[in-house]
Order: sequence, then C-alpha cells, then structure tokens
Amino acid sequence: MKSRTLLFCFAIVGCVLAGCSSPAARIRENHALFARLGTAQQDLIRQGKVGIGFDEDMVRLAVGEPDRKWVRTEATGTSEVWSYTAWERASGPPYPGGYYGYYEPSAYYLNAFSRSEREFFKVVFKDGKVTSVEQETP
Repeated sequence: MKSRTLLFCFAIVGCVLAGCSSPAARIRENHALFARLGTAQQDLIRQGKVGIGFDEDMVRLAVGEPDRKWVRTEATGTSEVWSYTAWERASGPPYPGGYYGYYEPSAYYLNAFSRSEREFFKVVFKDGKVTSVEQETP
C-alpha cells in the first residue's frame, strides 16, 4: 500500500511538472511579454518553436529553460549556446516525459544506471539574439 501511495505522489508531481513545461503554461505566466510580440512570433511560440532573431525571453516562452548553457568562442566573437537534453534507456527509446521521466517514475529510478543523456536541441545566441537553431531529426 505504501508503494502505491508513493507512486501516486510521483504521478501527481509529474502532472504538475508537465503542465508547467508547456508553451501554453509559460504564455499564461508571461502574458505581457507574449502580448508585445508580433503575430508570426506568437504563432511560433505557441507551437514550441524558436525563430531566428528571438531574444532569450522569447526562447524561454517557446521551449523553456535550457538544461545547460555554453559559451562558444570563435574568430568572429563569442556566442552563448543553450542546450536541451533528454534521458534515454540503454536500449535507445527515450523516457516518456523527457528529463524527469515522470510518466513512469518507477522505471526511471530503477534504471538509473542504464540510462544516458541525449542532446536533442540547441539554440545559439549572438548579442542576445538567436542566430542558429539545431534540432535532431527523426
């Protein structure tokens, strides 16, 4: 009975986390920022997509906080790279729910040693604006 209660608590927390991570939820939380954007930008953000020229706040609205931030130094100057990752089982398929694996919490924690992290999305900023987007293809 105790394990069922614990599993139920994990499921509730997962649902809350899933709601917070959607573009719609981020738009509701930052409605003033969203309202000042053009129609084309709003459409991309609603779809969870990042456009060239977006600033950091717009990227956060579209895809959320990055899992990692990198600084890239090249001959042309310095840029910032935001990296988004997911966890995979050793056998390859990703965990449902991405990083936290909240749709199957028991499998996520039981298989902690047989999972690996996979980068699937990168956004590159130069002078505070998106200059490049890299996305894994299916």
